[in-house]
Amino acid sequence: MAIERMTPDPANQMPEEVDMTTTQSGDGLEDDIIEVLEGLQEADVEIQEDGSALLGPAPEMQMTSEFGENLAEMLSSSELGRIYIDLVGSIEDDRSSREDWEKTYTDGLKYLGMRFDETRSEPFEGASGVIHPLLGEAVTQFQAQAYKELLPAGGPVKTQVVGAYDSTIEEQAQRVREFMNYQIIHVMEEYDEDLDQMLFYLPLAGSAFKKVYYDENLQRPVSKFIAPEDLIVPYYTTDLESCPRITHLIKMPENDVKKLQAIGFYKRTELEPGDGSDNYSSLDTEKEKLEGIEPTSETDEVCVLYEVHCNLDLEGFEDVDENGEETGVKLPYIVTIDSTTEDILSIRRNFKPEDPMKNKIEYFVHFKFLPGLGFYGFGLTHMIGGLSKASTSILRQLIDAGTLSNLPAGFKTRGIRIRNEDEPIQPGEFRDVDAPAGSLRDAIQPLPFKEPSGTLLSLLGLLVQSGQRFASIAEIAVGEGNSQAPVGTTLALMEKSTKVLSAIHKRLHNAQKKEFGLLSDIFAQSLPPTYPYLVSGGMNEIKQSDFDGRIDIYPVSNPDIFSTSQRIVMAQEMMQLVQSNPQIHGPGGVYEAYKRMYASLGVDNIDQLLLPPPPTQPPPMEAGMENSTLMMGGTAQAFPEQNHDAHIAAHVSLLSLQPVQTNAQVQANIISHCMQHLQMKADIIAQQQMPPDAMQQFQQLQQQAQQVSPVEAQQLQAQAQNILAQFSAPIMSELVIQFSQQIGTPQEEDPLVTIRKQELALKGQQLNQEQQQFMQREEQRAMDQMRQDQIDRERIEAQRDIAEMKDDTTRDRLDQQKELKLIDLGLKQL
Repeated sequence: MAIERMTPDPANQMPEEVDMTTTQSGDGLEDDIIEVLEGLQEADVEIQEDGSALLGPAPEMQMTSEFGENLAEMLSSSELGRIYIDLVGSIEDDRSSREDWEKTYTDGLKYLGMRFDETRSEPFEGASGVIHPLLGEAVTQFQAQAYKELLPAGGPVKTQVVGAYDSTIEEQAQRVREFMNYQIIHVMEEYDEDLDQMLFYLPLAGSAFKKVYYDENLQRPVSKFIAPEDLIVPYYTTDLESCPRITHLIKMPENDVKKLQAIGFYKRTELEPGDGSDNYSSLDTEKEKLEGIEPTSETDEVCVLYEVHCNLDLEGFEDVDENGEETGVKLPYIVTIDSTTEDILSIRRNFKPEDPMKNKIEYFVHFKFLPGLGFYGFGLTHMIGGLSKASTSILRQLIDAGTLSNLPAGFKTRGIRIRNEDEPIQPGEFRDVDAPAGSLRDAIQPLPFKEPSGTLLSLLGLLVQSGQRFASIAEIAVGEGNSQAPVGTTLALMEKSTKVLSAIHKRLHNAQKKEFGLLSDIFAQSLPPTYPYLVSGGMNEIKQSDFDGRIDIYPVSNPDIFSTSQRIVMAQEMMQLVQSNPQIHGPGGVYEAYKRMYASLGVDNIDQLLLPPPPTQPPPMEAGMENSTLMMGGTAQAFPEQNHDAHIAAHVSLLSLQPVQTNAQVQANIISHCMQHLQMKADIIAQQQMPPDAMQQFQQLQQQAQQVSPVEAQQLQAQAQNILAQFSAPIMSELVIQFSQQIGTPQEEDPLVTIRKQELALKGQQLNQEQQQFMQREEQRAMDQMRQDQIDRERIEAQRDIAEMKDDTTRDRLDQQKELKLIDLGLKQL
């Protein structure tokens, strides 16, 4: 057998092959061979395919490969074996370091209330195995509330422009927002279900993860939920960004692994699929019990892979400095290991080729329920798990006490005989009993079981109330308060009762922002450079340039508003403030308040219900329409985009009309409007003739004004206008002189005649005003006379009525006197 010894030399020559069977013979040869072999270490011997062996360490040389190539195809088996032993050993250490965390997580799953313990035999056979739903209720309430906020029907993504803002960038932001929402809602079908499931795991474990990457099988980006037990990190890790080793435990169907091997993503090796039970923990067993499933023979088609994101110093791919010398710095790689066959399927670089710092690419997003003391967050299992356990214990005691009280047990005399004593007594049944002592009461003695304790019931209510208050799932009676309460009282009460939930929602918002940032990078790099639909504001081929970093991607959820009820209450308070003083909110304040109120209620097609307020600034008009407004005594507004020369010519033509010549106010309005056009024209000419240095300074001030507060923007705009005025003022003077010559009085008419005409026109207007005033006075005098005549007639009628009344009274008195005298005369005659 030929043995090749590899010894590096300065010339980097290939090792010479020495046939030791021909150079020496006899016993001396065998002794030398044995001595050489015993002096070599196992790592110094490499067996070749033809049966020969290479002795000694391999010469160090820098390997070359394509950047995205699978390095597992190029490394030697001994190097791959070393990597496997190091990584798997570290993974096992990482898993054992979190056993206490898994135990707490497992205990929390037991108290979800999803599985009834029917085999409980303490304190008696058939004792209650019910579980109090405190923890389960808190988990489902949080999941339902957060799911609606983080994934609204219109899509979870909104955009914000960074830097200078104009209509082009606004259209770009709109295209980015529409494309990402389209991908998440319609293309990434797993996103909805994974987010829903993640929000159920999160309050239980305190931590949940999402992995954002480009799936080679699906040929599109994905954002997959990773259960917290499937992401393994070292015990000293505090965050994913600085974690030196992240292990993702993947249970992949055998067929999917073969697909990735067929396209060259994984190295071709023999697979030994199973059911994944070799990597099972007590946590996995408890989850299967809750789901009511168990592995069968048909499930033996799963490959358990370790995808390790770590830093390695690979032989032949060392990091070198500018002089080509090795630095000893470990570079980030992604190593995929088949845990069953102990084969390394792939090793790929995990940094961008253009990155000089070779920083690792982030794939994982950590969602935390509450910040923990280390890497993992705290969930409801940690915070109210003890309350849930105590509530379950008290509830079982109350049920067991009721059972024993309703179905009492006790002692009976040995000789007593009851017919069919093994069958329970039915309602209304009297069964025969043979009592030796003659008295049934003396033969049977029931045990003194008490009714369920009222103290335990009160304690149970206290525990449940404490747990619900912490988890913020108690009902918030916002409608039972005083409707006349000051503005903000309801919000203060709601904020006080939901502080914990508000903080949790902000953590989810920040984590989702990072997730969308990773998705945006993948969309820009991996997808085709065109939109799959027609877009506004550009061609379909502009997608690649749209993701240029000028647009910030944000979740559409508001981190300060975490429920529909809170959103509605805030909209109501805002509407009350606007309605209390609508003047300071401007003409659009009430409209915007109602629009936001309808949006909070989830009303669609709001524009069909509300009419927008009229614009505060008139839109640009044609010259003829402006002339009509000026003739009626109104004013017009010039705009920079108008044709100033054409408008000025149209307005100057009005000055030759007779009604305009006799109305000084209309003439002043026309000239004032023409001055606006002249100033805008002077500004345009000044910008065209401005020196490059001054123009650059002018443009910089305008751009800075768009990025600062309104107060600072006014100051910057004033500085920009001062620069422009230095060049536009001389131009404006020349334009005014030309305009004055254009509207000058015609030479054929005497100025005195013109002045006399104006005096006559003013005199005519004065006569007309005096005539109108005289007519008004005459009409007023006639109306006053009519009112006086009416008053006089009414006074005469009243006097006539009074006189008639006096006359009638006098006549009645005389008649009475006459009758009295006649009566007196008759009495005297008698």
